[in-house]
Amino acid sequence: MAAELTGPRLAPRSRKPARQLVVFLHGYGADGNDLIELGRAWQNLLPEAAFASPHAPEPCAQAPIGRQWFSLTFPFRDKNERWIGVNKAALVLERFLSEELKRNNLPGSALALVGFSQGTMMALHVGLRRTERPAAIVGYSGLFVLPDGHGPKAVSGEIKARPPVLLVHGDRDDLIPAEALFLSAQYLATLDIPTEWHVSAGLGHGIDQEGLQHGGEFLARRFSSKAS
Repeated sequence: MAAELTGPRLAPRSRKPARQLVVFLHGYGADGNDLIELGRAWQNLLPEAAFASPHAPEPCAQAPIGRQWFSLTFPFRDKNERWIGVNKAALVLERFLSEELKRNNLPGSALALVGFSQGTMMALHVGLRRTERPAAIVGYSGLFVLPDGHGPKAVSGEIKARPPVLLVHGDRDDLIPAEALFLSAQYLATLDIPTEWHVSAGLGHGIDQEGLQHGGEFLARRFSSKAS
């Protein structure tokens, strides 16, 4: 049986029942506490949103106090590690999303996913396969995972939802190079998924104030367009 996910949450700043749900998916070796602060930074922009930041299901082999959505080797022993990993972790994340929406009495269309690094891989993999289209996906410093040696057409039959996507990356990222953003944007466009992107100058593998602002404003616009 898949593990149950837990992690920090923030109630809407409006103190009213949530009208939106933003779920943060952290990177390899971190945990849910790493991204919940983004929710605090966005509460003024998204006063009616509840925020949740679950800890990934597995202890991290490379950082024992952290968590991982799936295991990785450095360098990769298997070129399909990421593909195998996102598929393996999808079930437990799907269940968490469904339960969190139910807990807030919200439809799937009120959901936004925000990922960082490995969490971006999960956000794109799961978000594009949900039966009900999420309001938006924001991916920081990550990539769209495909089976090794295949292009986006290989997964076209799996894509059920086409929410607007924002990809943000640092041009000095030496862990997942910024080229991954451009490839991912190209793949998503091939699958008719509306995609915007932003590159932060001088930034490594992280999120800067500029990227934080772009992400929050993107979510605010997407949620506003859903409400109108």
